[in-house]
Amino acid sequence: MASIRKRANKNGTTSYRVEVRLKGFPPQRATFKRLTDAKVWAGQTEAAIREGRYFKTAEARKHTLAELIDRYIKEILPTKPKLARDQRTQLLWFRRQIGFLVLADVTPSAITECRDKLLSEVTRRGRVRAPATVVRYLAALSHAFTIAVNEWGWLDDSPMRKVRKPTPPRGRVRFLSEDAFSSDGVLIEGELTRLSRACRSSPNPFLNIAFVLALSTGMRQGELMSLSWADVDLQKGRITLHETKNGERRVVPLAGKALEMLREHAKTGRRIDTPLIFPGKYKAHKPMDLRAPWRTALKQAGIDDFRWHDLRHSSASYLAMNGASMGEIAEVLGHKTLQMVKRYSHLSEAHTASVVSQMNQRIWGDK
Repeated sequence: MASIRKRANKNGTTSYRVEVRLKGFPPQRATFKRLTDAKVWAGQTEAAIREGRYFKTAEARKHTLAELIDRYIKEILPTKPKLARDQRTQLLWFRRQIGFLVLADVTPSAITECRDKLLSEVTRRGRVRAPATVVRYLAALSHAFTIAVNEWGWLDDSPMRKVRKPTPPRGRVRFLSEDAFSSDGVLIEGELTRLSRACRSSPNPFLNIAFVLALSTGMRQGELMSLSWADVDLQKGRITLHETKNGERRVVPLAGKALEMLREHAKTGRRIDTPLIFPGKYKAHKPMDLRAPWRTALKQAGIDDFRWHDLRHSSASYLAMNGASMGEIAEVLGHKTLQMVKRYSHLSEAHTASVVSQMNQRIWGDK
């Protein structure tokens, strides 16, 4: 039950001391200048305690966002080695901005202000953050709040639920053009032909085979460059990726030119001092850095606005243009959902039209 005591202060003012006692719970006390405020607090606090809401709010008054972030970095990030470095940077940004706030005062509006600052702030590289980058910042903070709610009991609910995430632009689709004939019948070399020639002529022994593998399999650069010989089955023609971005093991088919080149590389280019397929020149335990030879090859081929990751887009685009379904492309690329591969849907329209035509012909006999 709640009790209110009137007090006369030394400065001549009056205050009201409230104490709420309920069996099985520690007493709660507060002081107010007005009797009305004291009665309101007493009623609300007693109701909150009976409904099991009060002490969660009390915990949110005891801890700051900085404490939450520090504990998350110490206890949770070590379990996420692939994301730890980036998420630590992202969380520390929020710590600098609003880390001084107690959790009860970290409102959706406070986080929204941080979101808008992230979107407008110029980074050390002299660029404004992309919406997709800001989404990752918010995702890191959101998971920290989720842990604080579900496992630590520091909050009743996450303020992130009411924060709108910025909408990233449509995914980039940049792929290498193929050879084509001009209106007067002259063959025009496409980007694929020119870049293939530049990679073959590169003095770097790994650039060409890495280029062919990336284009043939759709593997991410990190997956490709960290490959070891134990991951490759040259007899069955497949690569097993044990560490992928989505955390699941994936088997990548290996065929044609890529398989032939890897078999030849195993005979003539395999080093005995490292398990890596593409070891560094001076540090065999680390993958080769292909950035410099890659830039040189692009320059020789006369290709602009093309990144290594675009080889993955090229692989997916060629699959789509050769009739692969969205599900098949997702399986090859290692995507859990079809959302990421929908960007290639327009490239398979001819195949889709063919499928619909075949269906109509079978049902109705249309020709």
